[in-house]
Amino acid sequence: MTNPYDIAHRASLADPEAFWAEAARDIDWTKPADKVLDGSNAPLYRWFVGGELNTCYNAVDRHVERGRGDQAAVIYDSPITGAKSSLTYAQLQDQVARFAGVLKSQGVDKGDRVILYMPMIPEAVIAMLACARLGAVHSVVFGGFAPHELATRIDDATPKALVCASCGLEPGRIVKYKPNIDAAIEHAKHKIGSVVVFQREQEVAALIDGRDVDWATEMAKAEPQPCTPVAATDPLYILYTSGTTGQPKGVVRDNGGHAVALNWTMKTLYDIAPGEVFWAASDVGWVVGHSYICYAPLLRGATTLMFEGKPVGTPDAGTFWRVIQEHDVKALFTAPTAFRAIRREDPNGDFVKKYDLSGLRALFLAGERSDPETLKWAEEQLKVPVVDHWWQTETGWAICGNPLGLHQFPVKHGSPTKAMPGWDVQILDEEKKPVGPGQIGALVCKLPLPPGTLPTLWNAEQRFRSAYLDEYPGYYKTGDAGFIDDDGYVYVMTRTDDVINVAGHRLSTGAMEEVLAMHPDVAECAVIGVADELKGQTPLGFVCLKAGVDRPEADIVKELVKLVRDEIGPVAAFKQAVVVKRLPKTRSGKILRGTMQKIADNQDFKAPATIDDPDILPEIEEALEGIGLAKNRNK
Repeated sequence: MTNPYDIAHRASLADPEAFWAEAARDIDWTKPADKVLDGSNAPLYRWFVGGELNTCYNAVDRHVERGRGDQAAVIYDSPITGAKSSLTYAQLQDQVARFAGVLKSQGVDKGDRVILYMPMIPEAVIAMLACARLGAVHSVVFGGFAPHELATRIDDATPKALVCASCGLEPGRIVKYKPNIDAAIEHAKHKIGSVVVFQREQEVAALIDGRDVDWATEMAKAEPQPCTPVAATDPLYILYTSGTTGQPKGVVRDNGGHAVALNWTMKTLYDIAPGEVFWAASDVGWVVGHSYICYAPLLRGATTLMFEGKPVGTPDAGTFWRVIQEHDVKALFTAPTAFRAIRREDPNGDFVKKYDLSGLRALFLAGERSDPETLKWAEEQLKVPVVDHWWQTETGWAICGNPLGLHQFPVKHGSPTKAMPGWDVQILDEEKKPVGPGQIGALVCKLPLPPGTLPTLWNAEQRFRSAYLDEYPGYYKTGDAGFIDDDGYVYVMTRTDDVINVAGHRLSTGAMEEVLAMHPDVAECAVIGVADELKGQTPLGFVCLKAGVDRPEADIVKELVKLVRDEIGPVAAFKQAVVVKRLPKTRSGKILRGTMQKIADNQDFKAPATIDDPDILPEIEEALEGIGLAKNRNK
């Protein structure tokens, strides 16, 4: 039987130009597009070519102009500090226009880049929108990243200015940001002319004369700036994929396609109306924070909630439910790891029963594969649809999901439901041929991708082609493997590269290996992701020491853990490494990471036919048993 989803999905693939031209009517343009979809340079497609708009105007000003200035735009709730506040659309407009004036006074203009290094406070969204207002390009770097990581991004984006807070806050501790920033700027080859510092009362940072300026002081004298129209194809932001220690990979998001797609998803996927409260419990440093804390809710005219806290411990496993009740949240979007933490602390849902959650209509999970047990627990406790949906930093919004604003499908645990309108998801085998229902292969998406997805990588078009387009001509390579069942439900099983999910954060094990290899005692190394009940996966290092090294292995492991923390940051959650004599490899020299992972996770495994020396595997088992993994595998 035909439903609104089927109609929309068919239309989006049969005539994508007409489909997305209709969606673009919900966005205000200073100049309409000459061409909705330009395929003249395929496989590099562009959306809304010739069109002009301003993303900040669409997210803020137009709602004020249409009489909704008194509606809450941003709610801030910080159980760590006890602070709660809200900004109306009119107040947000004033703050953003003024901060755009601050950036302008620091020499920032249309097309310039600005690095943001901010915690979960309203000023982070204000700074993002202020960049968009000027037509400048922001690049938010997660506040937990180490100076080295920040420096690589500074060198790649070559920003005119950097905006930061004096600190971030974690339960029981203050994370000083300024020393990281000062070290990164000193280390970077590109020199930043100006640093704007928002001073938090928990930690007042020292300012460097001639370079650093105080947020509040500059805001008091700033001249508010109007919205600058930009081309639809101009970049709105650069978001670097996390965990890269080599040349960073900057995902570019354009203005036009991004505004159209995100506004459309709020209505069709999340079923949120203007004026309703939407809460993405993520961080502005990640793609979810860009798409669904900052931009999408505001483009829709909804209220976005910024939460500075944790699912447990601030103060307890009921904090999510308090926030939902207190602010009348209609939909919550978070990572499965948050619910695993809540479930571990409150398995019977005692905290759930203490709050009135009758206003909540849906829970959305993404960022990592949702294990069925956690998903079922959430369904039982909340009595609302629990939507597992699949997307990536590169895509900016969901590839697959249960589109509650179009048609609600029955849930199949383990599947993020069906391909969203705009997406033609297929499974290809090793010969790049389509496979039948239920057969596992590479998950790919037929080109052109819909609006809002990455058009390229920052200053790296060839890398964009080689990373995503070349392996499967005519398709976008997701890097995931899975299958599609007889009903069209997509199942995402695993990554096909070396990226692991740690608490919803995609981190490169290859990047961690690069760091381990820097240690003077390490001859060879490998990093795998091992199953973790709370975080989904955590990284585990294997190291072979150089000949003649005669030091306690425990000391070396401590040094390696500190090295990864210093180079990549605490976000890597790298806490464990094991010293082994050798690594299992194929005859061609490829390390058998998948086999090692199965051993660590107590899964059945078969030694690959290409293995160089099968006798190595018992040594790996023994080493893992020594640190509490691979327990009693063959006992």
